[in-house]
Amino acid sequence: MSSTHRVVDVVVLGVGSGGEHVARKLAAAGLRVAAVDSRLVGGECPFYGCTPSKLLIRAADALAEARRADDLGGRVEVRASLGPAAQRIREATHDWHDDDHAGTLEEAGVRVVRGHGRLAGPGVVEVDTPGGLSRLTATRGVVLNTGTEPTVPDVEGLAGTPYWTNREVLTVSEAPASLALVGGGPIGVEIAQALHRFGTEVTIVEAGPRLLGSEEPEAGDLLAQVLREEGVDVRTGADLARVEHDGERFHLHVDGEQVVVERLLVAAGRSENLGDVGLETVGLDPAADHVEVDERMRAGERLWAVGDITGKGPWTHVSLYQGELVVRDVLGDDEGPWADYRAVSRVTFTDPEVGAVGLTEAQAREQGIDVVVGTADLARGPRGWIHQAKGLVKVVADRERGVVVGATTMAPYGGEVLGLLSTAVHAQVPVAVLRTMHFAYPTFHRTIEVALKETGL
Repeated sequence: MSSTHRVVDVVVLGVGSGGEHVARKLAAAGLRVAAVDSRLVGGECPFYGCTPSKLLIRAADALAEARRADDLGGRVEVRASLGPAAQRIREATHDWHDDDHAGTLEEAGVRVVRGHGRLAGPGVVEVDTPGGLSRLTATRGVVLNTGTEPTVPDVEGLAGTPYWTNREVLTVSEAPASLALVGGGPIGVEIAQALHRFGTEVTIVEAGPRLLGSEEPEAGDLLAQVLREEGVDVRTGADLARVEHDGERFHLHVDGEQVVVERLLVAAGRSENLGDVGLETVGLDPAADHVEVDERMRAGERLWAVGDITGKGPWTHVSLYQGELVVRDVLGDDEGPWADYRAVSRVTFTDPEVGAVGLTEAQAREQGIDVVVGTADLARGPRGWIHQAKGLVKVVADRERGVVVGATTMAPYGGEVLGLLSTAVHAQVPVAVLRTMHFAYPTFHRTIEVALKETGL
């Protein structure tokens, strides 16, 4: 095994969305950049997350909308097939090859190094490559973007069974006859609803009291109602005691009952990839659940971090936002503005979509804010009634300052409806000003007007 040493300006260790952005931008600015990864360059989002899952969801939503035609305009026969969606996913992911991502980086001047990289002191990364050990010294520093892995809960019998995570489920070309989902977070419920619409009999097993446990309880409870009405078996507050696999089917022992399914999807959260990246060599704790960063994304001497590992939100748009801050800091931009997470938005792409921004009511109260809340039922509004849609809008406001600090929109295209409220939280627009707006009639976003009125501000 040979050993090499190379001096560059910046090493990007882990090349997800944020790391890829940093590497490309710094190389374009004339810096010598090395990008290190042992997995697919581009990260989870383009291969096993954002893009493939939304292709699946788009196809499933089209099936659901076609089936609604019976109540709205005539008879429609729907014969579901996962084939077209699976083909689009294969095209989008290039059959899970990263040549497009790695190739464009190299064309931009980035040196892509394949292998497991570890910090070996400030500004130093050692990479175990197929050709031997490669040592990279970065004169300006290292950017960490090592991402996350699916968390596997400690359930008796689960380890060693052929369960799926979000990675395996998005590579299938046929919908299974039956599937159990362990977990009730965004990734799991999105895929569970989509597969159910392709004909899969779905059971959701969630240990917490509701789905989407990190969001407003009203949204999680309403989503469970919607899924049950579609025919999904939703079990919240469930105790999964044991899992068995007989060679053909999974047997889940849940609350004294046995659930038997063809496939098992485990989507019970994500774990940060921090245990084996050499954090101890730069004075950081490898057992920590995230890397602490300042407003410029600095994590230590000649060290920056972006993405899920910073604990600021497991979303691609946050990683890209942080990556741009790193680029500015490395290039000597002292003007700001720097990191601000008051108005982080996120969307769960179920049907209806659940959009959220800023603080939930519980989080606002925990921060000592004098909270006032306004909630509106989307179904009671003209567009909701016309669309036969369930949903809600909830705004969380600071009574003293008279501004919205958080909001949730649950509606068809709820992520798009969220836009107005994201702006309101980010720009701290007074509720009194928002209430004087013209809300187009009849629209889903008009429900925001009702929720704002309910705050009494």
